[in-house]
Amino acid sequence: MSKKRGLSLDEKREKMLEIFYESQNFFLLKELEKLGPKKGVISQSVKDVVQSLVDDDLVAKDKIGTSVYFWSLPSCAGNQLRNVHRKLESDLQSGKKQLAELVDQCDNLKKGREESDEREEALGELKAIELKHKELKDEMGQYADNDPAAFEEMKKAIEVAHAAANRWTDNIFTLRQWCSNNFPEAKEQLEHMYKEVGITDDFDYLELPTVLPATVRNQMAEGNSEGM
Repeated sequence: MSKKRGLSLDEKREKMLEIFYESQNFFLLKELEKLGPKKGVISQSVKDVVQSLVDDDLVAKDKIGTSVYFWSLPSCAGNQLRNVHRKLESDLQSGKKQLAELVDQCDNLKKGREESDEREEALGELKAIELKHKELKDEMGQYADNDPAAFEEMKKAIEVAHAAANRWTDNIFTLRQWCSNNFPEAKEQLEHMYKEVGITDDFDYLELPTVLPATVRNQMAEGNSEGM
């Protein structure tokens, strides 16, 4: 034999409402927990089912003295359904009104946008202007290297890098002098090691170069080649 299927939540709610409608009486929770199994609703789930009915205003709940009573009459359910129906009707009318307003707005926006030779010509001119704007914007980007602010930032960055390079050069000279003073017998080995790491006889401090933006340098180079 197949196992009997348990009731769904909606079915449990219907069964519990039957208890109220059939008796039209007031109940304590513990009384409902005893009556529930007779309708196929296990006592452990009665509390949650009843509370869901209370939340949906299908069952009334009130505290009288120290006890909490639950009740529901068919007329209460009818009133609740009528309230829901009125709300849905109100929402429907509101939705229809909003739809009509949107249709009117759409019609108003279409005015003056009918297909015509003048409109096609205006759209063509607009597209040409947008294309020209993009070309000018791209051309301006090519001259970014000549921007005074960008040039100044580049100068500052070069000065910082130049100072750092010479600071390390000074540290290397100091280290070489210290090695020479403390290990005079290893002079040849030290010189060999210096050359291996790139410290040759022409190793010296760097001079700060004259910096020009790339575009300016290119323009100068083109000018020089034309004058030759």
